[in-house]
Amino acid sequence: MYATAHHVCEVMTHAAVAVSRDTAFKEIVRTLEQWKVSAVPVLEGEGRVIGVVSEADLLPKEEFRDGEPDRDEELRRLSDPGKAGGVTAEELMSTPAVTVHPDATLAEAAAAMARRHVKRLPVVNDQGLLEGIVSRSDLLKIFLRSDEEIAEEIRRDIVPPLFPAPPEPVEVTVADGVVTLSGRVRDTSLLPVAARLVRAVEGVVDVELELPGPLPRSAPQEPPRGGARPV
Repeated sequence: MYATAHHVCEVMTHAAVAVSRDTAFKEIVRTLEQWKVSAVPVLEGEGRVIGVVSEADLLPKEEFRDGEPDRDEELRRLSDPGKAGGVTAEELMSTPAVTVHPDATLAEAAAAMARRHVKRLPVVNDQGLLEGIVSRSDLLKIFLRSDEEIAEEIRRDIVPPLFPAPPEPVEVTVADGVVTLSGRVRDTSLLPVAARLVRAVEGVVDVELELPGPLPRSAPQEPPRGGARPV
């Protein structure tokens, strides 16, 4: 009954730019500018991720540049004084790196980004080796699924087990990611479940349910009092 979850490996960028722990400050800046990214993972050995350097890690250097002659006092006032004097990736990086596995769902990756306030996550295997990068824009690609693809998944995976043999067929229509279920069902208590399952389908923007319960049965007619009974 559950919609198929999509995973990080389906949307991530496999060719990821990275730096080593001894990469110099200016080279990091050039790398960010050249590849139009906001952060890069820091690697050692065969490609194990040991940290991430982001634009936020580099900005304390600019904060300190126009400081007062009293270096010690100015460093105390900075948002991250330790990084103001950093000159290599090892001195500038945030560690441990916030990473994600390729088989994580897109929802799990989005939650990690929101929780840690980052825009990109290195994708690593079980050994911690870099396999790619997933960004916010990568996660949004799922909303490029066609309306018909979304509708077909709902018709196949959600409607039949949830509403078997309904009084009227349950129709599924999708317009710009907004799903509408219409028809007549036997058990309206299942509508919150239907809404939750449909909303979990990748690419769904919103859900509208037009699913009233079955029509009431007509009451049997009583014969007219004092009159002849039908034969």
